[in-house]
Amino acid sequence: MRWEELSEQNCSVARSLAVFGDRWTLLILRNCFLGVKRFDDFLEDLDLSRTILTDRLNKLVEQGVLKKVPYQEKPVRYDYKLTEKGLDLHSVIMAIVAWGDRYYAVDGEPPMIRTHIKCGKDFNTVTVCTECGEPVTPHDVKVRSNPKAGLKRA
Repeated sequence: MRWEELSEQNCSVARSLAVFGDRWTLLILRNCFLGVKRFDDFLEDLDLSRTILTDRLNKLVEQGVLKKVPYQEKPVRYDYKLTEKGLDLHSVIMAIVAWGDRYYAVDGEPPMIRTHIKCGKDFNTVTVCTECGEPVTPHDVKVRSNPKAGLKRA
């Protein structure tokens, strides 16, 4: 399957990967959640080409994950801000962070500590059931096809 064909698959993973499934896009999104908004700041922090950054930012804007908000008139310059759709990627980024912290932290210490603003406590990310609030592991999940989605198999 070619990269362009991912968005045509009847699969939520494939369609999502078509939007944010390459390394630069994920790193751009990470930076957005860390407060980076400006083209030059992305460019400096990520050390990638202007062409690649422009392409990825345009794709994220086109997909409604980011929006461009002008902050300067002459020349026109933009902040790139997460939309509601973009903010919904927080759990995806946090899951990747949790995995990286578990398996790649130097000396067992994560590079960044996350604090829950509401309670003031440092935390680790876990997936919980929306119905009962219990943590969910892969062994706790059964998947079945949704007949309304037209999928023939899980």
